[in-house]
Amino acid sequence: MIKRLLNNYSKKTVISILFLAILAILAFLTPVLFSFDPNSIDLSSLGEPEAPSLRHLFGTDDLGRDILLRCIYGARISLLVGIVSVSISITIGVLLGVITGYLGGLYDEIFMRIVDIFMAIPTLFLILTIQIILEPNIFNVMAVIGITSWMGVCRLVRAEVLSIKERTFVTALKARSLNPITILLKHILPHTLNPVIVAAMLGMGNAILVESVLSFLGLGVQPPHASWGNMLENSLAFMRDAPWMALIPGTFITLTVLALNFIGDDIRSIFDPKGRKNIC
Repeated sequence: MIKRLLNNYSKKTVISILFLAILAILAFLTPVLFSFDPNSIDLSSLGEPEAPSLRHLFGTDDLGRDILLRCIYGARISLLVGIVSVSISITIGVLLGVITGYLGGLYDEIFMRIVDIFMAIPTLFLILTIQIILEPNIFNVMAVIGITSWMGVCRLVRAEVLSIKERTFVTALKARSLNPITILLKHILPHTLNPVIVAAMLGMGNAILVESVLSFLGLGVQPPHASWGNMLENSLAFMRDAPWMALIPGTFITLTVLALNFIGDDIRSIFDPKGRKNIC
């Protein structure tokens, strides 16, 4: 699989990987290597955002805090939310999808109707409802996004398992009276990983967007901690006089989500048995 990825890629995927790698390095190493405080307030600039300059490349906000530095620290939040929440949703979705797909019959029908009910509920509305009940913090954000986004992965894995379990090699394994758990884990599960990887990449982009929306609404990361979402919320009062306050974090969100979607789309095309004809 790794060899196929190395031999088949598009330019946009290479650029996306480089962008995400640089962003991750800056986000996680800056707090370790440097003692910058993203929440440091400049009393001389209160209420007067400073435009981009050599001193502050992306300008400052209304409290004199450097926007570039806060965006870098905010990247930690977004990347962690994407990784952790997707890990939760993938774990739940793969586990339930493999079990229901392999068992089939009445168990599959009942569980799929339950999944349909969950999918009929608007995800963002469900997340907002849960977040209003819970205490707004980053840990709850990651858990809630993960727990409310497993249904698509479950249906995807179930469909793969329904197809795989009818193949000759699975029938032969059953004829040898192997433990069903062994058949699932060693022989069926590995064949479902390709679409799961694609779903994980696309899910990370969606998780970052949801976290930004929650923080923008005051239900995610709480000030003064930096988050792209709450930075956008803070910029509303200064859209005319200091547009960079909204432009910079908005650009980070857009580029990050686009990079993840480009990578996911490229991986999907690589795993497509018809080849790479859809990759530009």
